[in-house]
Amino acid sequence: MLTTEEQKEIITLIKQQVVPAIGCTEPMAVALCVAKATELLEQKPEKIELRLSANILKNAMGVGIPGTGMIGLPIAVALGALIGRPEKGLEVLCDCDKQAVERGKQYIAEGRIHIGLEEEDPDKLYINVLATADGHTAEARIRTHHTHFVYLAKDGVPQMAEQAACDDAVHAGEGDDAPELTLRKVYDFATETDVEDLRFILEAKRLNEAAAQSGLRENYGHQLGKTMQSPLGRGIMGDSIFSKVLSVTSCACDARMAGAMVPVMSNSGSGNQGICATMPVVVFAEENHNTEEELIRALIISNLTAIYIKQTLGALSALCGCVVASTGSSCGITYLMGGTYEQISYSVKNMIANLTGMICDGAKPSCALKLTSGVSTAMLSAMLAMQHKYVSSQEGIIDDDVDQSIHNLTAIGSKGMDATDRFVLDIMTHKTQNNN
Repeated sequence: MLTTEEQKEIITLIKQQVVPAIGCTEPMAVALCVAKATELLEQKPEKIELRLSANILKNAMGVGIPGTGMIGLPIAVALGALIGRPEKGLEVLCDCDKQAVERGKQYIAEGRIHIGLEEEDPDKLYINVLATADGHTAEARIRTHHTHFVYLAKDGVPQMAEQAACDDAVHAGEGDDAPELTLRKVYDFATETDVEDLRFILEAKRLNEAAAQSGLRENYGHQLGKTMQSPLGRGIMGDSIFSKVLSVTSCACDARMAGAMVPVMSNSGSGNQGICATMPVVVFAEENHNTEEELIRALIISNLTAIYIKQTLGALSALCGCVVASTGSSCGITYLMGGTYEQISYSVKNMIANLTGMICDGAKPSCALKLTSGVSTAMLSAMLAMQHKYVSSQEGIIDDDVDQSIHNLTAIGSKGMDATDRFVLDIMTHKTQNNN
């Protein structure tokens, strides 16, 4: 039984990690950092110099920027300087319109933006912006999490000290005082807490359903979701719960990755993770005729499981976020099937046994394919778990203890795949140079 204080801490953690975002979170984080530096400068920058970690570069190279019809960092940087609203967080470019895009294109054409790779800072999520105008400078720095500013300065005078930034991290549930989660604690919290205290999670349902509807209406990205709902898709996959879960999730991802000007509810700094932790659970609950309370508790299980896994994996890694989020959704779906904690732990083991090793090669329209693979595995894992069938410790990286199995996964993703991460970025950057 969790104490009231523990429940409050976990609710705070969820509300900090499950937040609205417009567009891919990596270029939006860069735009946010630029907007903050511009705010400090108190005028439009004449020049903007950026130093970015490899994972930020990787995740921002091929993704659509909402409202622009363009991909990549330069337009996100330009709009962050011209119309960015730092108080909006990851919705920093909410005021984007056609006029702003034209101004942004001109800003880029004037050669004001310089983007470089930061090789010295060890954090995989690192953004440093130096903006200059009329002999004045402003610097803003984000590290570890997409909205976590660790340094602000104007004309070399710090406006925010590193110690204050560390205090903020602890307050935000990202430091040593963050709630220490286990899968059992996730389950107990989701099933024991007063459902009225958890009702806020339905906002994730509302936002991500709207994104899915947008993806079905328009021709975004590779149109994977629409294809599954077309006569061809229905002829092959039928009209089952399985096909509906996959297609609706894909529609939301198609819209987001192509740059649709629609907010989604993110999880742990990723909109795709938010979609993947939410929509499979929502669709399954509807098709399975679960009650609203069951849906709420399943969404909490799914989203909090993803947050738990990300605590040791980190905000960015070489491991595709769909692995994390679809593991969460498999837990939520297992719960909706009537599964016990034991069966939910089985579904986690099945997920880790299957999806570990799926690489992240940047944010882009084809992420919808990966999300669909993850969600497909989530459904299979839940079905097996309900039959008390699971991958045992005699196989691969699975341990008898489910939490150790999760830590095996995150160790591989955060440390074991470092060389893979560098190799992927090298391929992507050289490919771009060759194509240009």
